[in-house]
Order: sequence, then structure tokens, then C-alpha cells
Amino acid sequence: MNKHIQELVELSQIDKKIDSYQPQIDIADKKIVKAEKKLTQAEESLNQINSLIADNEKKVASYEEQLKILNEQLSDNVKKAKEISTEREMKSLAVEEDIAKEKMTFANEEIERLQEINVKKAKEAKEAEEIVKTLKKELAEVSAEANQEKAAIEKSKVSLFTEREKSIREIDQKVLAFYEKIRIWAGNTAVVAVKKQACYGCYMKLNDKTYADVIRGEEITNCPHCGRILYIERETAEA
Repeated sequence: MNKHIQELVELSQIDKKIDSYQPQIDIADKKIVKAEKKLTQAEESLNQINSLIADNEKKVASYEEQLKILNEQLSDNVKKAKEISTEREMKSLAVEEDIAKEKMTFANEEIERLQEINVKKAKEAKEAEEIVKTLKKELAEVSAEANQEKAAIEKSKVSLFTEREKSIREIDQKVLAFYEKIRIWAGNTAVVAVKKQACYGCYMKLNDKTYADVIRGEEITNCPHCGRILYIERETAEA
């Protein structure tokens, strides 16, 4: 096999190893994102419960203020009753008292209803707080584990990048430029093997002349269909 082809095959294999780490990094990041999403949903649920409790407390306070005003109104009516001189005024005052009492009954019922809801919601809030606490712990553990995995990957990548730098220093710059140009669109399939007389980049069958050129390995040969750099594995060439 031509020296340049051998060098490109080795460089391509290094690039494949480097690129193979990205899916592992993505998986680690997805674990963190998933844990963060669960925590966010739990926190939103807790906030909704606490918001409902706070709204109910405001309503209770409003009804209690109404009761205070209505009680004062009934007290004033007792004083007014002593000063009433006509039957018409008596009936009018009685109607006011009935309306005030109906409002007081409704306010008391609403206060009781809202307070019962808040008792239940307080229990739910406590359970939600425990869930949030657990999920925060899980997120911390997942983040620590993922960051440890990513650190190990970065360490391995540094080693490969060092190997790559050494490799490209030994390759003819024109050959390297040719490889990098193909790699722009082909990625880590810029250099592919030929098997069963087919390019394993586009899987198209090669004509006899191109296949013979690849077997000889005297010059860099490109796939006539896709343009990738072709090589044949030693065992196949010997066969």
C-alpha cells in the first residue's frame, strides 16, 4: 500500500475515534437535562400548590374583613332599631339585617371551605417539597457522574489529538489538504475500505479498472461515484 494511503487510513481511524466520543458526551448531557426537567416540573408543581394556598388565604382574609363590616352593620342596626318610629322603617331595617346575615352565612361557609382546601394542599405541599428535595439530590448525583464521564472522555480526546498532531506533521501537506477537503462533507468516512468490489462509503460497485488501482495501492484512488478515498484491507488484497 502506498505510504500516503497508509498515513490517511491511520489518520482517518484517529478522527473516527475522536468523533466517536461525541455521542457519549451527548448521552451524558441528556442525563443532566432529563434530571433538570424532572426537577423543574416538580418545582413548578410545588409553586402552583403554594400559590393556591396563598390565594385562598387572601380570600379568607377578605371574607373575614367582610364579616367584621357586617357585624358592625348589625350592631348599628340594633341602635337604629331603638330610634325607629314607623313600620316602614322597621321593615327596611329587617331586610338589611336579613341580607347581612345571608352574606355572613356565605362568608363563613366560604372560609370553612377554603380552610379545608388549604389543609389538604398543605399536605400536598409537604409531599411536593420532599419530591423536590429528592430530585435535587438526584440531579447533583447525575451531574457529578456525567461530569466525571465527560472529564474522562476529554482526557482520552487530548491523547488522541496529540496522536493526530504527530500524524499530520508526517503527512505531505498536499495530501493532508486533499483529505481535509473531502472530510468537510464526508466527515469521518473520508477514507473507506473497498469490500466485494464496492465502496463502503456509498456502497456502489467499482469498475474493474478502479478496483485494480485500489488493489495495487500505488496511488491515492477516489471512488468515481462519491469521491471518497479508497483503500483495500491487507487480507482482502492478499486474497
